[in-house]
Amino acid sequence: MNIPNVFNRRNRILLKELTKTDFKLRYQNSILGYLWALLRPLMMFAILYFVFSVLLPIGKDDPHYPVYLLIGTTMWSFFTECTSQGMQAIVVRGDLLRKISFPKYIVVVSATLTAVINMLINLIVIVIFALINGITPSFSWLLVIPAIFELYCLSLGIAFLLGSINVKYRDITSIWDVFVQALFYAIPIIYKISMVAGTIQEPSHPFIAKALLLNPIAQCIQDIRFAFISAVGPVDTTWSYIHNPLVSIIPVIIVLAVLIIGALVFRKKSKFFAEEV
Repeated sequence: MNIPNVFNRRNRILLKELTKTDFKLRYQNSILGYLWALLRPLMMFAILYFVFSVLLPIGKDDPHYPVYLLIGTTMWSFFTECTSQGMQAIVVRGDLLRKISFPKYIVVVSATLTAVINMLINLIVIVIFALINGITPSFSWLLVIPAIFELYCLSLGIAFLLGSINVKYRDITSIWDVFVQALFYAIPIIYKISMVAGTIQEPSHPFIAKALLLNPIAQCIQDIRFAFISAVGPVDTTWSYIHNPLVSIIPVIIVLAVLIIGALVFRKKSKFFAEEV
């Protein structure tokens, strides 16, 4: 995977066509078609909102909790879709890899870009929800762009790393599914980080709260929430919660490390994909 190949015109065209094909096939033969790109995260949001805002008191005192929760569920869906589709891309496109010679990373990137398209569609819904919820647009909304890009880089790195292993050991997919289920509760998607940390007067688990915010997924989601909601209410972020700058950049370092290691492992193993797939 050398840098010039990324900008090669032939590879760009192939990437574009594979992305379009992946997106179309994802919703082929379904009654609602492309509407599922909106419905899946919205249905997940509706269920969680009913349980944790109506039945349980988590979001009752926060008028902007619906936006808070929708951002969390949407970005979580983006991460899980990006990683799961990316890590299975080589196996799914095995026939194509055996017939045509082209950079193998294109298959993984095209699968993850389909998740990006779905996420961008849902981002429009988040904006509409925010406006309905009384949140006024501001320049801080632009901070969403680098946060989403960081989350995508993490997802792509994981897809490269696990996808290259999944070609030979198909159990990786099942293991990742179980891991993701556990990870869901280790990230402040449903709850607020203040519920873990407590207050200054009554602290509960401030160390655990800081540890959770060093997870790059949590850091990205909190940054996106901050961009949307900070004008109307406080949102804890890694940068505001952890005051040591050397510690607060750990999530970014993790993302860079995962992306680089994933790309290197993928490059090393890609020469054997056609034989193992």
